[in-house]
Amino acid sequence: MSRTLNKVMLIGNVGKDPEVNFTPSGVKVAQFRLATSETWKDKEGSLQEHTDWHTVIAWRGLADVVEKLVRRGSRVYVEGKIQSRTFEDREGNKRYVTEIVADNLLLLDAKRPDQPGGHSESEHAESSSANSDEIPF
Repeated sequence: MSRTLNKVMLIGNVGKDPEVNFTPSGVKVAQFRLATSETWKDKEGSLQEHTDWHTVIAWRGLADVVEKLVRRGSRVYVEGKIQSRTFEDREGNKRYVTEIVADNLLLLDAKRPDQPGGHSESEHAESSSANSDEIPF
């Protein structure tokens, strides 16, 4: 029995439209940036804000949902795990990235009648095969 846990739950706003690609073996993968913000008052009573940006990766069927429904500005709930990896860039430098591999996605935007193609709060996507050993980037 494993005695570790790698679970992430985020609610935030999508920074730009998702990028969708395929691995060499034809597996669909979507990637988008998600902003989460925290606000507080400092000692002087001034409002402060800090925003963290997360790279979210969705595989297969969940990538289909992201491609169809997630857009820049969308408010989403993402559930998944943290994954870190290294790679060499074009100049041969070693790079480190930390990503969120999504297992579940819930669209939190309310559907508005004036927005064709908008999505409702009840739209929820789950991926039973979200994880993959293939890294497309």
